[in-house]
Amino acid sequence: MAYKKNVFLVGPMGAGKSTIGKQLAQQLKMEFYDSDREIEERAGVDIDWIFDVEGEDGFRVREKNIIEELTALQPIVLATGGGAIVEADNRRFLGGRGVVVYLDTSLEQQLERTRRDRRRPLISRAEDPEAAIQQLHEERSPLYEDLADYKISTDQGSVRQVAKQIVDMLNTEEV
Repeated sequence: MAYKKNVFLVGPMGAGKSTIGKQLAQQLKMEFYDSDREIEERAGVDIDWIFDVEGEDGFRVREKNIIEELTALQPIVLATGGGAIVEADNRRFLGGRGVVVYLDTSLEQQLERTRRDRRRPLISRAEDPEAAIQQLHEERSPLYEDLADYKISTDQGSVRQVAKQIVDMLNTEEV
């Protein structure tokens, strides 16, 4: 039987949520959404601009509205932004409307994967990106852990292999 529940990917920036999410949706034959891309498309500007004009608080309001809307769709794969879990309503929407998979990655991999990415305002504006990533890790990891139904490391294996691991985990759940 094909898996047909919502799958929500959470985890830090650079964990591979968007990349793995696209592959996962393809393997599950489900629609894929990326909450950050949806925000940008609807606003007509990139997230960095939203942070400049509205600040993080303004961005988080937009993010909450998008997550509430997208988690109501069925069945989808949704890649969330790294900070989506900070908002209690988002955790409620995600945890109550689908299976939550925490894509974990080491701090070293996060740094490597985000080093030249200027589209991540919380680290691109930091004086010390490594310290910023460490602080975000300390603040958010307990929230990811608490919310997740499953946790998988993205440090090893290809995108396709990680997506297959998730599919296998999901299919064992649906017995």
